[in-house]
Amino acid sequence: MQQPQMPHIPQQGPLPGPPPGPPPGPPPGGGRASRRRQQSKSPIGVIVGAVVAIALVAGGVWLAVGKDSGDGGGGKGGTSADRAAVEAQLLNKVPMPKVDELVNTPGMWVTDKNWVKSDVNKIVGYPLAGGTASWEIPLKGELCWASPQVTEAGLTAVLFQDDSTDNPVCTQIGLVDLKKGKLLWTKQGRETGEWASDRPIMFDEVSIGGDTVAAGGISGGAAWSIDGKPLWMPNDDEDCSDNGYVGEGPKLIAVRECEVSGSPQLEVQTVDPKTRAVKSSYKVTTGIKYVHVVSTDPLVLGVNAGGSSGSGVSDFLAVDDSGKEGKLLSKFGMQGGKYEADCEATSVGGCAEIVVNKSANTLYLGTDYRASAESGPSNEIVAIDLKTGKVAAKADGAEGGPLVPVSLDKDGSLIAYQEATLSQGSAVWRVDTKSYEKKKLMQNPEETAFIESVSLHHQVIYAGGRLYIGNNSASKPSTDSGEKSPLALVLGAK
Repeated sequence: MQQPQMPHIPQQGPLPGPPPGPPPGPPPGGGRASRRRQQSKSPIGVIVGAVVAIALVAGGVWLAVGKDSGDGGGGKGGTSADRAAVEAQLLNKVPMPKVDELVNTPGMWVTDKNWVKSDVNKIVGYPLAGGTASWEIPLKGELCWASPQVTEAGLTAVLFQDDSTDNPVCTQIGLVDLKKGKLLWTKQGRETGEWASDRPIMFDEVSIGGDTVAAGGISGGAAWSIDGKPLWMPNDDEDCSDNGYVGEGPKLIAVRECEVSGSPQLEVQTVDPKTRAVKSSYKVTTGIKYVHVVSTDPLVLGVNAGGSSGSGVSDFLAVDDSGKEGKLLSKFGMQGGKYEADCEATSVGGCAEIVVNKSANTLYLGTDYRASAESGPSNEIVAIDLKTGKVAAKADGAEGGPLVPVSLDKDGSLIAYQEATLSQGSAVWRVDTKSYEKKKLMQNPEETAFIESVSLHHQVIYAGGRLYIGNNSASKPSTDSGEKSPLALVLGAK
């Protein structure tokens, strides 16, 4: 499961069309996490900087297996090679919309026919190489969250405001057909129970899994089938509520919060997407306030027990959810910022800069960016064995900007996006994780380096030999910058 993160973006199920990938990835996870993070709720429900983070659909990163002091691991390494790298050019760009204040524009996807980008109060589909819009979906208000998950049929879910009200908040759940360019339906949730209010529920995030669209937040969770049938709503009479959901393929994971002796008790539940019947439940240590679902299969969680250094996560937990009671398999600590990840502090989904490989039972992370381009490789990538919680392998980064692990190719190779510096364009890397041979897929021009390095909250998708970069918000041009940042751009071979 890959998002999408944030830069990562995030984690996302297979996309239709060209090389499938994330997520989100989101996920539902761009600039480094330390430059990108916004860790508090916004007036519209949630800051979306980490909602739709980096999501790559094909490509990879080099893994050189070696020993990491204090963590174990070892093995032989690979060699770096730039052969056959595409010298990309700027193919097209979407201008930044004219706005008076910051407007959230989370969400970017690629199908077999279109590159799709959220805009100000709308979602727009473009030809794969960019250009004049193919279709446009108007929305009633500003986007609050966009699910990185996409079904095989090309469906995804979004959360947006209703600007027809005096106080617009995030109450509108929409199911979008990305192949046809249509908003199939819009729904609102309402509480049930004796003391329930008739006002629409304000949600923080939305996901799709098992053909169920599920939205959660501080007011509880609700779900609908893809044909728009309501499946469940929050009950005001209960002492527990669903903070959020993350879906992928046939699975749906809920994070449920209950009050126990005046303190929050979080429970991660694998549920039946049709009925919400609990298949497996894992109780998180009492006192932990937020849990992030990094992957649904295998089930990997991120928790913040302190010392997250702004990443929103201090530890990763691998959980076996095959039985009625979930069992902790392993735990890996971020060591106070030694490793990079990007999980928005209060959200269930939306983690980025993290890749989970089910077949290898491995989690990939980058180390902190602590060196300049002049001093050589900027960071390392580590492979965490989910059975043991130990570092099983590590790899040097490439010279220039740091490498961010993002997704997996069809053959299980790891993908990485190498972030731009002020003088060097970004790049996309791929590696065969069996031979650990590194290969650069694409080198982007210096022409776009400045735009990429100053756009702090953006998502990237690599698909069909092109790199798509989209801003997660629209804003006024900066008076300090001599160059305008576009809403989105496309890079690739002419």
